[in-house]
This record gives sequence, C-alpha cells and structure tokens, in this order.
Amino acid sequence: MDFNDVMLERNAEFAKTAFAPELKMMPSTGTVVVGCVDPRVDPANVLGLKQGEAAVIRNVGGRVNKPLLETLAILGVVAKAAGRPDGARNLVLLQHTDCGIIGCHHHAPALLADHLGVEASGLDELAVTDPYKAVALDVTALRANSKLPDNVVVSGLVYDVKTGEIATVVPPAPLRAPKA
Repeated sequence: MDFNDVMLERNAEFAKTAFAPELKMMPSTGTVVVGCVDPRVDPANVLGLKQGEAAVIRNVGGRVNKPLLETLAILGVVAKAAGRPDGARNLVLLQHTDCGIIGCHHHAPALLADHLGVEASGLDELAVTDPYKAVALDVTALRANSKLPDNVVVSGLVYDVKTGEIATVVPPAPLRAPKA
C-alpha cells in the first residue's frame, strides 16, 4: 500500500469520527498562524490547535513575503464577505530553529532572495540564519505595512525543534497604535 492509500484510509476514519460539519469558514478565535512548511513544525500540532480555531498559512521559513501579504489581503476580503468585517484579530508568526531555509541561503541564495523579495546581497539583513531575529524583523515588517488593519494583534514565536518548546520573541500587541 502506498502512502496515498494510507492517507485516504485515515481520511475515511476522520470522516467517520472527527468531521465537524458545523465549523464556520472563519476561525473561531479570529487567529491566523503563519508557519514554515517543515513537517516537524505543523502549527496545529505544536500549538495544540483544535479544528476550526485558526487559519494556518505555511511557506518556506514562515517568513513575511509578498505572497503572504497578498494572501492576508485576500483573507481580509473573504472575512468581510463572510460577515466578519474586522477579519482576523490575531496574527501569529511561528518560525523555528534548524530551518531548511538556512541551507537554501547557503546553496541557492538567488532563489531564496526571490522568495523573500530582496536582492541576494540583502539576505543577511533578513537574519535568515537566526529565527529569533528573523521573527522580530518580520513583525516589524508587518507593522510597517499600512494595508494591514491597525487593530490586528501580532506576535512572534520560535519553536525549538530539539525541545518542542516555543519561545515568545515578540509578545502579542496591536500592529499599530490606534489612530486618534
């Protein structure tokens, strides 16, 4: 049996025992988690998320880049269409130690630079090799993005793949101070 068959069997079991048709399109907590595609760091697992609590977006490194910002903008429109004009209220950036993005930085810097929307010479400024600095830089980038609502609470976390523990690097706070 190949793994596709295994997944289909697991889905059949899920449909029988865990499927919840009453779930809404919008996350019940108003939370969006941005994380890395690394299979060791599935945000639903490491954060203990229950089905329907959060929307999870994953990309290489869990980094803020143009496609992520476009996805967040589209989610804002979807939220309004679904009757939640305030959209997501909580945005969590989750990066991790021992990320494969480091290898990409060393072996394919032009590819990584394109993914992050910078010149290859600018990769070091994005702290690609240090997730603690990187998540803080990405929160700063979100704060500078005027297209995101001021009242969104944003935080930056780093998951340690050796211990399973998460460190809060940037505590939850509104993206920007409310306008007077």
